[in-house]
Amino acid sequence: MGGVLEIRAGSAVYEKIRDGGLRFDDVSGVVGPAVGPRWFLASGFDLALIRAGVLGAESPVTLSGASAGALRFAAWVQPEPEKAYRRLMESYSSMHFSRRDSRESIQQALSRVIDSYIEDDAVPFALNRKQYRLAVSVARARHIAAVENSFFQFAGLVAAGLFNMAAPSSLPLFFQRVVFYSGYLPPPFCRKRGFKGLTIPLNDANFKRVLLASSCVPFYVAGVKNIFGAPRGVYRDGGLVDYHGNQHHGKGAGDVVLQFHHQQRLAPTWFDGRLKRRELPREWTANLLVVSPSREFIESLPDGKIPNRDDFKLFADNPDERMKRWKRVMEASGPLGDEFVNLVNGGGIRNEVKPL
Repeated sequence: MGGVLEIRAGSAVYEKIRDGGLRFDDVSGVVGPAVGPRWFLASGFDLALIRAGVLGAESPVTLSGASAGALRFAAWVQPEPEKAYRRLMESYSSMHFSRRDSRESIQQALSRVIDSYIEDDAVPFALNRKQYRLAVSVARARHIAAVENSFFQFAGLVAAGLFNMAAPSSLPLFFQRVVFYSGYLPPPFCRKRGFKGLTIPLNDANFKRVLLASSCVPFYVAGVKNIFGAPRGVYRDGGLVDYHGNQHHGKGAGDVVLQFHHQQRLAPTWFDGRLKRRELPREWTANLLVVSPSREFIESLPDGKIPNRDDFKLFADNPDERMKRWKRVMEASGPLGDEFVNLVNGGGIRNEVKPL
């Protein structure tokens, strides 16, 4: 494998793989974290799984994502998923913002990205894919956090962060989790004891608005108001409540939930990003299989760094350079998915997996 991937598994999945390997039919879900442009590292992983068509053969696989994760998975369910995914890569990386852009204009740019790879008449197909079920996390802002005024929105974020630091259970005072889903029933993790939030069906009228809302980063992007079929209010980035997959995913003890992540740590919410001791409960990670690029791979990227949202500011006066660097990252990430598929199909994953 040449130090390209790191594969770590929760307790149940680790024992399963070490005892008998992994079958793609064991996979019941895939989780897409809210990581901004860092998702380019996942592009090779996603495209390899799309091309191989190895998921969802026996029963539908739940694709659970927030923000960038939701954008990725919306491409998976299109009539021509690989073409849609590549259009997403192109349109997302081509976005350019200046210091004159407003929150509203940035929201409009994100809306154009969504339109670039999802045709309106393809939405019914996406909602009825037999192979996959979508689950998109969005945060419904409450009280002061719902105000668009910069001062009050900043105050709301600070207050939410302080309350969350003291007691994570207080976060719903500011941001309510709303999971929009396709299929007849809410996804398995929403039906588990202890789930906190609302579940709303996706439909032709709200599909694109939900994807847009899940990517509306507070303070930088205007929130989406009054999504059809959901309670009235302002909806913002799903990473506020489900940053790196803040749920107990999976159906039971024997199934596997895949997650490609740019780092080893799994932070529950955006507010926990800098709280190093705040991680997902161990019992929630038992059936997770986390695939990450190795440190050696990351060091091989331009400047040895992963793309992130700050690049929009860093290269504000030279967007061509940013796009060139991001393209190099996407090209370098291409083989990562093939490596993983080969490890699973060939059984080599048994020798590569490590405990999560």
